[in-house]
Amino acid sequence: MINLNSKYRQILERIKDDIPFEPEICIVLGSGLGDFANKIETIKSISTSNLPEYPVSTIPGHKGYLHFSKYADKKLFVVQGRIHFYEGYKISECVLPIHLAAKLNCKKIILTNAAGGVNPNLIPGDLMLIRSFISFNIKKELTELVGLASIDIKNSMLDFPSEELNEIIIQAALQEKILLREGNYWYTKGPNYETPSEIKMIQKFGGDAVGMSTVHEAFYANIMKMKVAAISCITNYAAGLSSIKLSHDEVIETAEKAKSKFERLIKKSIELM
Repeated sequence: MINLNSKYRQILERIKDDIPFEPEICIVLGSGLGDFANKIETIKSISTSNLPEYPVSTIPGHKGYLHFSKYADKKLFVVQGRIHFYEGYKISECVLPIHLAAKLNCKKIILTNAAGGVNPNLIPGDLMLIRSFISFNIKKELTELVGLASIDIKNSMLDFPSEELNEIIIQAALQEKILLREGNYWYTKGPNYETPSEIKMIQKFGGDAVGMSTVHEAFYANIMKMKVAAISCITNYAAGLSSIKLSHDEVIETAEKAKSKFERLIKKSIELM
């Protein structure tokens, strides 16, 4: 088990010296969704490159900033730059932003991501509220965060998603007249996109969307007693479901087209919290 309090004490102390307030809500921005950080009032921005030993995000669309922002009288901690397992980082490094949010006393967190659509009813540009995860292939790594499982840890993901937060997001979608899908997110470690045969398997076992983030963040946030919700932006058809070859450029391009309704959904959700 890795002691994250000890591992990240220096980073946390550095941030606490600079923060303008203790945030109430954390929002982690997925691939192509980072522009949301520019649509709200920013009080203080911290470049992660200025934080000691903070992992560098190597993926386009993840700028590497921690923003202390405000919207609708809510104090926000906005993570603009995710740390991915497939970049070669350890699981303890991937959950660093979540650890910081928890230690800054955030009580609620909305995780967002770009995902491939597996369910044929999902099309690029759709927003999907995540109802559950299929994540058996990362269970071993999660033990690095918590050690031997207690009863609380075994039951932790029974609290995902937060029904309170999900109901708020659903109400936000209704008020903004945004079509909000719901489904199961299948986690893969990467580093490559899934093969057409793997997508067929995922379909058969109940996956609606597939991606390479979010699950470990939700798990750790639950362990840290935060209320958690997660939203996928469907940015492409999964492998074998379209004649178009998968690329990160396609992910960014589709997220760009969906960013207006994504922004409206998140803003209204914040207002209703």
